[in-house]
Amino acid sequence: MLMAHSTSKMKQVDRLVQDKWQILREYFGYSSFRSGQEELVDGFLAGRDVFGLMPTGAGKSLCYQVPALVMDGVSLVISPLISLMKDQVSALIQSGVKAAYLNSSLTPGQFRLALERASQGWYKIIYVAPERLLTESFARVAERLPISLVAVDEAHCVSQWGQDFRPSYLKIREFLESLPQRPPVGAFTATATAQVRRDIVELLDLREPVSVCTGFDRPNLRFEVKKPADKYAALVSLLRQEKGQSVIVYCLTRRTVEEVCERLCREGFPAVRYHAGLTDEERRENQDAFLYDRASVMVATNAFGMGIDKSNVSMVVHYNMPKNMEGYYQEAGRAGRDGSPARCVLLYSGQDVVTNRLLIERSSGENEELDEEQRERVRKQEEERLKKMTFYCFTSDCLRAYLLRYFGEQAPRRCENCSTCLQGGEERDMTREMNLLLSCVRACGRGYGKKTVAALLAGGAAAAANDTIRRRCLDQLPQYGALSGFSVGEILTLIDHAIGHGLLEVTEGDYPLLALTQAGESFLQNGEQISMRMPERETARVSSEKRKPSARIREEEMTERPELYEKLRALRARLAARAGVPAYVVFTDRALREMAGLLPLDEQELLAVNGVGRARLERYGGEFLRILNEYAQEHGKNS
Repeated sequence: MLMAHSTSKMKQVDRLVQDKWQILREYFGYSSFRSGQEELVDGFLAGRDVFGLMPTGAGKSLCYQVPALVMDGVSLVISPLISLMKDQVSALIQSGVKAAYLNSSLTPGQFRLALERASQGWYKIIYVAPERLLTESFARVAERLPISLVAVDEAHCVSQWGQDFRPSYLKIREFLESLPQRPPVGAFTATATAQVRRDIVELLDLREPVSVCTGFDRPNLRFEVKKPADKYAALVSLLRQEKGQSVIVYCLTRRTVEEVCERLCREGFPAVRYHAGLTDEERRENQDAFLYDRASVMVATNAFGMGIDKSNVSMVVHYNMPKNMEGYYQEAGRAGRDGSPARCVLLYSGQDVVTNRLLIERSSGENEELDEEQRERVRKQEEERLKKMTFYCFTSDCLRAYLLRYFGEQAPRRCENCSTCLQGGEERDMTREMNLLLSCVRACGRGYGKKTVAALLAGGAAAAANDTIRRRCLDQLPQYGALSGFSVGEILTLIDHAIGHGLLEVTEGDYPLLALTQAGESFLQNGEQISMRMPERETARVSSEKRKPSARIREEEMTERPELYEKLRALRARLAARAGVPAYVVFTDRALREMAGLLPLDEQELLAVNGVGRARLERYGGEFLRILNEYAQEHGKNS
């Protein structure tokens, strides 16, 4: 009898596994899963707990939405973010899925109605805020619901070691224990250290979960670091390159957000602002303006972003350097979520380091839950993370490789799609040059900045033009002109490389000065070797840059029939406004590019486009096919 039951269970699982493909195609318009998705889906379908560590934009939501539609009953998704709930429910409804959310944005009447409909089995997926889980009204409904699975989004919020610890997340385990029968539980996050992962498993009581970590690499993102003399001018130049595209500009402080947003608006850019000092109403209005493409530029602190599911952000600019790599990668990862080429640009200045140190000091002192010893430990940890972030801005290595190594992954030496790789140049043994640089800094002491040291090593006209060198008689040092075969710019690159590898450090203060580190002393004493890629000479670089297009140009080249693509975008905007949803909820930019390239002329052909499911076909297909057929009649399918 037991064997018969086991066989029946296996057959049921096999049926569910087969059904997932139909769900994926019919509702979401995809013919295959991305990396890691299928394993997590199958885990749920087999009745297992699951744990997914997947970068922003990797498609975490499908990992619980697909099994939710395959399995009988209703699925609960626990999320901390009202904006995310609204966006995902809107997208599900557009796909033909009955979904709802329960959070503080609902009026008492709306909440009662949603609970009533939930108890009657109206919905397949319900999004709920963690604060609502143990309320008497929701608990009564949950007891009667046939819950098929529970998915915990942004699961790192459960750990005090995570970036966004939320005490309300500790209620989740209590809620699960209160259910008449425990369903499979899934935890999903984009950012989790080893400690946070252990906490998630323990605090949510995940039982031998199917665990998937897809890796952190996002090949469609181009990482760039710039050190402009005028940050605002550099930002304006970037925005003009991305004219009409959705861009997020992150700033360290509220004051900087205000200043940058005001200047952009004065110059005619459709910009809005977002930070914790605004009223809830203004934050909501500005966020919606950005999501619904009424404003193409969002200027914000890190208060904006977690859970923002806008798929067509073409560029994320960090106007200031963030204080750690975790925050930077999460924020940068909001670009190119639909898989399109996108840019992640960091505008660095030395003042960013000073500002971040002040913010670290302030935040560690304000946390009343920590004793003095704990505060000091946290402060030192944050200082170390800031140092790693600073190294990223100075490295002459591949930026993608640096990021991946930071998160514990193996990385190629070159990605050919970051500002370091694209500047050209070849790997060279720079041991002799590095020794000369470090010995020069040691000889000068701690009293000189990068430009003075570079001019001193270059000698000649560069040194003669430097007042400090003349006044302090630094031309008497043995290192004077020791790198005369290099330009000042090339020596500055060498200095940045030394900073990036921790051999030199930049002191605090209004006038940052170079200083030799302990690692730098060790390098000089132990005869270590070092190689680095030196940029091409100026003449070669110009021709090289002509050969290597920007991310935006590359995307345009990918878009066949650009005039048709723009017509499809205009239609999408009208339909989105009519439906009251963000444009990407109708179809992603990627789907529109495929339509323009493939030129589907009937429903069957349109269904073959990624992201076109049955519900969206029925809702919008006719109008898109009308434009596609008109174009084919005018130009022919092969034009």
